[in-house]
Amino acid sequence: MASELEGQKIAILAADGVEQVELEQPRDAVESAGARTELLSLESGRIQAMNSDINPADSFEVDKIVGDASVGDYDGLIVPGGAVNPDNLRMDPDAVSFVQEFFKTGKPVGVICHGPWILVEADVARGRTLTSYPSIRTDLRNAGANVIDQEVVTDQGLVTSRSPDDLPAFCSKIVEEFAEGEHQVHDEGATAAAAS
Repeated sequence: MASELEGQKIAILAADGVEQVELEQPRDAVESAGARTELLSLESGRIQAMNSDINPADSFEVDKIVGDASVGDYDGLIVPGGAVNPDNLRMDPDAVSFVQEFFKTGKPVGVICHGPWILVEADVARGRTLTSYPSIRTDLRNAGANVIDQEVVTDQGLVTSRSPDDLPAFCSKIVEEFAEGEHQVHDEGATAAAAS
């Protein structure tokens, strides 16, 4: 269905070093489903994408600096990988704060490859079940996450995948979770209200 995300606005958080296919394919998937996307980064201008972490690829125009972005303006968040991208993101207090605030809302988030590094820095991996690129799994476990090796893992609206090879499954699942996102936010709010 080409309109399942109609009216939604999805944030893509990325910096220099982002893996190009992990930015483009999820963006194309949610836009094909009717969503609008905005590329958030650490500075205005353009970010340099990479292929296989070491080969320069295209550059992408930044729509907004993450420090100027409001979590309330977005229905979902995508964090692509590439080894350098999340390393840049986790060194930026505004990017870390944005991820923390996004998780507090309960809105759906899709993170692939090395992207979960920002979840460690934001201390939102604790208690979550997820997957990632093999080299950062120890970091995720040390941060309190339950890490499993599957092409796509979903835990309370958090969708994670391991590598570009998993992009078809990842893209399909983020569209599904973003479409369900509004219901999940309302359901979690009701559950929290009932528990208090």
